[in-house]
Amino acid sequence: MPTNDLNLPFKDKIIESKKLLKKQITDLPQRFAQLTQLIEAEIQQIEQERAQGIEPIPELEFADLKNTSAEQIQKIKRRGCVVIRNVFDRKKVDAWNDDIVEYLASNHYLEKSVAKRGIDQYFSTLASSKPQIYGIYWSKSQMQARQSPELADARKWLNRLWKYEHEGKAVFNPDLECLYADRVRQRQPGDASLGLSAHCDAGSIERWIDGPFREVYREVFKGDVTKYDAFDAAFRTETNEIPSPAVSSVFRTFQGWTALTPQGAGDGTLNIIPTVLAVPYMLLRALQDDVAEDDLCNAQAGRAMVVSKDHHELLLRAYGPIPKVYPGDTVWWHPDVLHGVEDVHRGTGYSNVIYIGAAPSCEKNNRFLKLQKTAFEAGLSSPDFAPENYEVDFKNRFTVEELTPLGRQQMGYE
Repeated sequence: MPTNDLNLPFKDKIIESKKLLKKQITDLPQRFAQLTQLIEAEIQQIEQERAQGIEPIPELEFADLKNTSAEQIQKIKRRGCVVIRNVFDRKKVDAWNDDIVEYLASNHYLEKSVAKRGIDQYFSTLASSKPQIYGIYWSKSQMQARQSPELADARKWLNRLWKYEHEGKAVFNPDLECLYADRVRQRQPGDASLGLSAHCDAGSIERWIDGPFREVYREVFKGDVTKYDAFDAAFRTETNEIPSPAVSSVFRTFQGWTALTPQGAGDGTLNIIPTVLAVPYMLLRALQDDVAEDDLCNAQAGRAMVVSKDHHELLLRAYGPIPKVYPGDTVWWHPDVLHGVEDVHRGTGYSNVIYIGAAPSCEKNNRFLKLQKTAFEAGLSSPDFAPENYEVDFKNRFTVEELTPLGRQQMGYE
């Protein structure tokens, strides 16, 4: 496929990087065959588990995190995702859900959003690209959840699944979170507005053309494929993403959301390809001879990294829904785990979530906090997203005075 308009400024860099990688990888056919064999085995196991009624996505109780077994941790690292249940009390979450509904309604969000449609183009290259995601960031419910001690404990535990030191130096601080403002989803029963096709966030063509990104995948490109560790943080805080609305400019150990309503398969909710080997497979797949020299399997600059049926059919065999979750449960997935949203909501109740990931303190994330504080105080959209700026004059917006000491620390005020 010829280079699309989005890639034109990077066409020469794409060609140069592919030539460099092909020259460096002297065993490319054997390496790709080896990786394909590894991921084929993982996908077969996922398929077998689903056929037997076994949930391939690990599940833990929040109260039992400290008692997690080595076997459970190994599975989380292999699958790259986990559901942590009962992080929040049901009554608290119900109140948050009601507050967000009221916040959107009383401030006439839907009427105002009509005039701003088309500003956010991040998912425009996906076959399904119209999720019911609302561009609000500073409601009281969102901020109360983000600065909660419960999520601080959960994210600290998640951060510590990573190798967060490299060559004797800390890559990030696993015990201190940077509050990262994301959006909410409210999806009503019967909604068929299209969800999101399987994709990966936080960069697309950068994974091939950016030096630090290539170092993240050094074992894939030039080392021992079997030693690739998706949870090694080395170089991940040094990557350079192409600026674009909704391309995350922070390092997240996990993307995630908190369930505000019950939801599972068929409810227009999250689907995942539960393996950390998917992105390495995509990286080597783009270097095969059937892919044009200026093409990276349809990856486009400034857009989500798309899973293509033409090039990644093997991966799509493992694509499936998360287990049924309930208000107060949280869902987490590694930043390289491919995920999407069901096209149609066939359930009977709303499918609502607050997007809250884990972004530990590091130089990269602390730089973002300075930009985010300005947006927070003015009610502007989070700097990583399209500048829709709905909340500038919204009533009952969360304010600086409502931050707890933990929240002030996470927002970079302390």
